[in-house]
Amino acid sequence: MSKGNRPSAPVTGGKMSDPSAVQRKLPSGLETFDYLASMVAVVDPQGQCLFVNAAFEEILGLSRRSVLRESIYDWFTDPGLLQDIVCAVSRNDYATSRVETELKRHPHVFSESLHVQAIVTRLEHGNLVIIELVEVEQKTRQEREERALDQAQANKELIRNLAHEIKNPLGGIRGAAQLLQMELESKSLTEYTQVIIHEADRLQLLVDRLLAPHRRPHLVGDVNIHEVCERVRSLILAEFPKGLKVARDYDISVPEFRGDREQLIQAVLNIAHNAAQALAERIQVGDALLIMKTRVARRVTINRELHRLALVLHIEDNGPGIPESIRDRIFYPLVSGREGGSGLGLTLAQTFVQQHHGTIECESQPGQTVFKILIPLP
Repeated sequence: MSKGNRPSAPVTGGKMSDPSAVQRKLPSGLETFDYLASMVAVVDPQGQCLFVNAAFEEILGLSRRSVLRESIYDWFTDPGLLQDIVCAVSRNDYATSRVETELKRHPHVFSESLHVQAIVTRLEHGNLVIIELVEVEQKTRQEREERALDQAQANKELIRNLAHEIKNPLGGIRGAAQLLQMELESKSLTEYTQVIIHEADRLQLLVDRLLAPHRRPHLVGDVNIHEVCERVRSLILAEFPKGLKVARDYDISVPEFRGDREQLIQAVLNIAHNAAQALAERIQVGDALLIMKTRVARRVTINRELHRLALVLHIEDNGPGIPESIRDRIFYPLVSGREGGSGLGLTLAQTFVQQHHGTIECESQPGQTVFKILIPLP
C-alpha cells in the first residue's frame, strides 16, 4: 500500500483533545470485552485508542487511562504494516485482516516485547476499527490443549474398551489354570500352571489400574495444594533418601479449592516419581534436584474456558530430559521412556487433573524438564 493511503494524523504520540467527544463515538456494550482473555482495542481510522479491555491494560502493564491517551501504533515495534491494514479496513477495502507483529510493553514492568497476532475488523459504528491481539504462544498453547483434550477422551475410550476385552478372557484363563493344576500330580508341571495364574493376576491388576480413574467417584473437599506437595515430598524422600534434594518454592497466597485430595496427591506423585527415576545418574553423583513451585495466574484460559484465577504448579527436575522420540506422546497410555515402565503414570495424572477441570503441560530439554499443572481457582 502506498504512503498516500496512510493516515495524515501523527503515527506516534497522538493525544485526545476531547475525551467526552471520543466517548460519544463509541458503540454501547464494549464492557463485555473485559471478559475476554485476548487483548481488544477499538481505534479510529487514525489509530487513536478509544477503548481497550482489561486484558490489554494488564498485559501491556499500563492503566487503561494511560493507554487511551496514546496512538495504538506507539505500542508496536514496527507499526507500518498494521497501520496500513487499519487504514484499509476502516475504508472497507476488506472486512477483516490479520498480521503477526511485536507488541511493546511497559519497560519497567516487562523486559521483552510480546509476539502477537493482530486481527483487525471494521465496526459499522463510525468507521471504527476493532483490533484483537492474541499471544502467538497462547494461541499455540490453546491449540495444544484442545488436541490433548481430544486425545485424552480418545485414550479413555480406548482404555475402557481394551480393559473390558482383556478382563473377560482373563478370568477364564485363570480358572482353567486352577482346574488343570488340581488334575496334575507332577510338581514340575504345576509350576507352569502357577506361572499362568500369577501372570493372569498381574494382568488383572493392570486392568484394574486402567479402569480405576473412570470408576472412582470424584470426592470433593477443601484442598490445600501445599499439603498435597508436602505429602508427595515426604514420599519421594522416603524412597530416595540420599543424593536427591526436593526444593520448595511456594506462594502461600494460593487459596484452597474444592477437589479430590487423594487424586491430586496421586497425580503429583506420579509426575514427581517419574522425575526422581529419571534422575538416577544424578542421584548417584549427589546433585539431583527436584523443585515444586506454586503460583497464582490471572485471566487464564484452560480447556477453552477463561478463568479469573488459576493454580500453577511446576514440578521441575535437572535430569536428562524426555527423549524427543516420545516427547509428544508422553501422556498416551503405555508409552514410557524408561525400561520396565508401565506407561500409565502420566496418563493417570492427566486424567486426575482433567477431572479437576485442569490441564498439564510439559517442556523438556537436557538438564531441565518442567511439568506445569494448571487448575482453576474459585
